[in-house]
Amino acid sequence: MAVEQTTRRVTRRRVRTRANLLDAAFAVFAAKGFGRVSIEEVCEAAGYSRGAFYSNFDSLDELFFALYRQRADLIADQVSGALALDGPDLDVPAAVDRVTEVLLLDRDWLLVKTDFLVHAAREPDVAQTLLEHRARLRRAIAERLARARGHTELPAVLGDIDGAAHAVVAAYDGVTTQLLLDRDVEHARAWLGQLLTALLTDGSDTTV
Repeated sequence: MAVEQTTRRVTRRRVRTRANLLDAAFAVFAAKGFGRVSIEEVCEAAGYSRGAFYSNFDSLDELFFALYRQRADLIADQVSGALALDGPDLDVPAAVDRVTEVLLLDRDWLLVKTDFLVHAAREPDVAQTLLEHRARLRRAIAERLARARGHTELPAVLGDIDGAAHAVVAAYDGVTTQLLLDRDVEHARAWLGQLLTALLTDGSDTTV
């Protein structure tokens, strides 16, 4: 029993240490940029030693992917939840409103993600892992659109469901690039809503 209790305490402490390192890394990456941050800076921000870092992560890349997975999984779950509220019939404008509320709230995350995208573009192995994580969000969107097919007609120009999911993510990527520059979250949210509604309908529900 004593051994089990000790093991549980160690496990809880390890989970807490890992979470604190992720939180500290996010703050430091957002402030300085992924490529300008050292392991020592992450440790200092979290209040831990290098030993604590290496007991949880092999590198900053691995730490980032843990951070990315955490955020990507949350966003994918939120998107799935927003798209699921209409049942089999998909009310596209209403669903788009809910999705844009989910996707455009955290400029710091967009900064971190963009920094790492540039890093990954120069490292094929890193790029492949990043592509796999991005695919999860597309799958969440594609699965919801597939359930709506037969109840909600999607524009033929999108091709198949995967094409529609790619188009949605591409629209998000484009709008968030502008958001990083002009910092106008409300305008970015409205513009993304118009783009997604136009993509997923015949465009008659959009306002210019």
